[in-house]
Amino acid sequence: MANNTSQLTKAKSGKNDEFYTQLSDIEKELRHYKSYFKDKVVFCNCDDPRVSNFFHYFSYNFEQFGLKKLIATCYKNQNADLFSENKSEKAISLEYTGDKNGDNIPNPEEIGIKHLKGDGDFRSRECIELLKQSDIVVTNPPFSLFREYVAQLIEYDKKFIIVGHQNSITYKEIFKLIKDNKLWLGYGFNRNMAHFINKHYVDYASDADHKDGMIRVSGIVWFTNMDTKKRHEDLILYKTYYGNEHEYPKYDNYDAINVDKTKDIPLDYGGVIGVPITFLDKYNPEQFEIIGSNRGVDQDINRIYGRGSYLNGKETFKRLFIRNKKLAEIK
Repeated sequence: MANNTSQLTKAKSGKNDEFYTQLSDIEKELRHYKSYFKDKVVFCNCDDPRVSNFFHYFSYNFEQFGLKKLIATCYKNQNADLFSENKSEKAISLEYTGDKNGDNIPNPEEIGIKHLKGDGDFRSRECIELLKQSDIVVTNPPFSLFREYVAQLIEYDKKFIIVGHQNSITYKEIFKLIKDNKLWLGYGFNRNMAHFINKHYVDYASDADHKDGMIRVSGIVWFTNMDTKKRHEDLILYKTYYGNEHEYPKYDNYDAINVDKTKDIPLDYGGVIGVPITFLDKYNPEQFEIIGSNRGVDQDINRIYGRGSYLNGKETFKRLFIRNKKLAEIK
């Protein structure tokens, strides 16, 4: 999967990052949040609403969710086919306020279509005005603009459920939100892998995982600031540190032990522990405290955990530094 992950980097630099999300993945995640949507305005501001599975999902489930309004916008270079060839000269917005003819299907005549004056960029004045009208934002934002996109949602105090890559966790701006419990992971994709529709890249997935016309990318997660049952469930710990110290080496430059797999976090260690970023999938803020990260700078208040981590002179991969709140006095 290294090939497909590296293609995300190419997408960011080449701006070919319109990865359309599967309807099945949207259904799997959104079913956990149904109670939050009653009488709410939902905004999908990074999808061509004519082909977006996000717009499809919410329009066909409008009455079930009890929505007040559904809004979607797209850039002007989106066309009405799945793979845009930059032929559309106008950005559009679509609004849907529910079934009018009793067939429980969002018919074209029930959907209001407007041409935007600008290019439909989520940062444009027009789209910001639509954002202000909304309660919850659900979409797959451009990978190349993830920091800026999240910053806008926070600035306008919006609830959101969005798709992103787990590497975003260690971005300085994103990590601070996670550390301050203003953003966390949703329920996720199967094995943290998602299939996207994107014509710009080759799918290196095995035959068993390959889907025609799609690219499989690892490390894909849902980010949200809407509460879930999942984030209040304690991670069950079964391994012990004391008596097995040799399994938990200390970093050369930090007073912390290293754990390579979340399942191996010891149940009896109250000091700082370095864990992989996949730990966030099991993170319960009532059980653990996030201290810092070994990527970026100034990510913890004492500037201790945030400048690389080393074991026997070799730098480790991305790590979060955590402490078990219930054992904070035990080392």
